[in-house]
Parts: sequence; structure tokens; C-alpha cells
Amino acid sequence: MCLDVTAVDHLLDGDRYCPPGVAPERFEVVASFLAHARNRRIRVICEVPAADPSVPSITGIYAGAGFAEREVLDLLGIDFEGHPDPERILMPDDWEGHPLRKDDAPARVPVTFKGDPTPR
Repeated sequence: MCLDVTAVDHLLDGDRYCPPGVAPERFEVVASFLAHARNRRIRVICEVPAADPSVPSITGIYAGAGFAEREVLDLLGIDFEGHPDPERILMPDDWEGHPLRKDDAPARVPVTFKGDPTPR
């Protein structure tokens, strides 16, 4: 059973652990699985280069991973090759960029909070 698919942006991380023979990349896609028969949790981590942020989709095996993959695509810009419906799920269609990337400009859209006497 696939529990979750998510991603991490390591742009600002200095040193991090990587197993021998694995080159650290900017992004990591993390898929968490649960094997009920064996009572085991399995985590699969895939290094994704910034030059080509794409990995194969697992929706052909785990259909429920589709929304998690769309969320990663929307917020971090990592493409899942073979995904049946790769459209934005959280951000508006005309939104430029990916808000969870560490190099995305913070506060580029002025936010007016409810009850603020001086909107910005």
C-alpha cells in the first residue's frame, strides 16, 4: 500500500547523508509504503537533478498516488512522467513558479489580512 509521495528541496542544505555510491542532488522524491502482510514500512528515496526534475509516475501501480504526485508537481515542479492528469491541484492555473522551492521569491504577492487597517 502506498501511503504518501512527497519531495524535498535540498538547495540550502550544506552537508547531508547519502549512502555510498549515491550522488546527492537538489531534489529528493520520497515514497512511503506499508506492507500489511509483513508489518513493515518501506521508504523509497529517489534523487532528482535540478536540470531535469522528472521521475516515472507510480500511478499505474498505485492509483491513489495520483493526487500526491500532482501536489509535488504543483508545489515543487517535479514532473511525473506517465501521470494520467498532470494539472495544477493547489495553485491557480496562471500562477508562475513553484512556491515550495527554496529559490522561489518569498512574499512576491502582497497579502492583505482580514481586518488589517493598512493594506499593503
